[in-house]
Amino acid sequence: MTRPKISEESASNPPMSRALDVPNVRNFRDAAISPLRTGRLYRSGSLNRLTEEGTERISQLGIRTVIDLRGNAETAVWPVSRHNAGVEWVSLPALPDRAGLVELGFTDFSGFDGKAWPVDPAQLYPFMAVYTGPAIGRLVHRLIRPGTLPAIVQCAVGKDRTGLAVAVIQSLLGAPWSDVVDHFVQSNIELTLTAGPTPFTDESGVTRHSHPVTEELLQSAMEAINHTHGSLSSYAEAHGITSEDIAALRSLLAP
Repeated sequence: MTRPKISEESASNPPMSRALDVPNVRNFRDAAISPLRTGRLYRSGSLNRLTEEGTERISQLGIRTVIDLRGNAETAVWPVSRHNAGVEWVSLPALPDRAGLVELGFTDFSGFDGKAWPVDPAQLYPFMAVYTGPAIGRLVHRLIRPGTLPAIVQCAVGKDRTGLAVAVIQSLLGAPWSDVVDHFVQSNIELTLTAGPTPFTDESGVTRHSHPVTEELLQSAMEAINHTHGSLSSYAEAHGITSEDIAALRSLLAP
């Protein structure tokens, strides 16, 4: 399989943005790839700077629910914007602290020392594969709840936590791996990461770097899932996602 490149191939053939126009929101895209249909599940970076104009755009898309994968420390510094009272905001931290993991039902903490999640992407993705499982389980259950869709899944920039969660959902519904990867690495274009890492200030005021995403990173997460559970379907089952849940999700996203 040809791996997607994270740099522009040439100045005469630059990569194209697939983002939807929502003012003050980064990386806002439809998560639909074959066999998913459009207009049901969206993904984005944080909506904390959402303006009234952006809210109107979300209203036009028919959004009913925003599912926020950020942690409590992030939402305390960058609280959600609530211009539109008709949209339900659901907090579902994908990488909470130990207490948060216990609340999500996590019981096996082997290899987890309670510190912040890894900064190095090569360590982050296998880590996320293990510790975001309960959140992904709850995400699926939320998506199949009547009245939830259309929905947005968001995190800080819609790249890592959202990227993995969406890739898992797409894969559970039978999307080809090449399409999952192509959709995943599109974040590099939307976040101007095609030339490499860019600096940002985190919720603690510390300067860090946002790294490009690659097929290898997503593959490392999937390999961690397979190593721990044997298959993606077993991983889903271990986190409370039944075959009936997947069938319900398919009927909503890929009829």
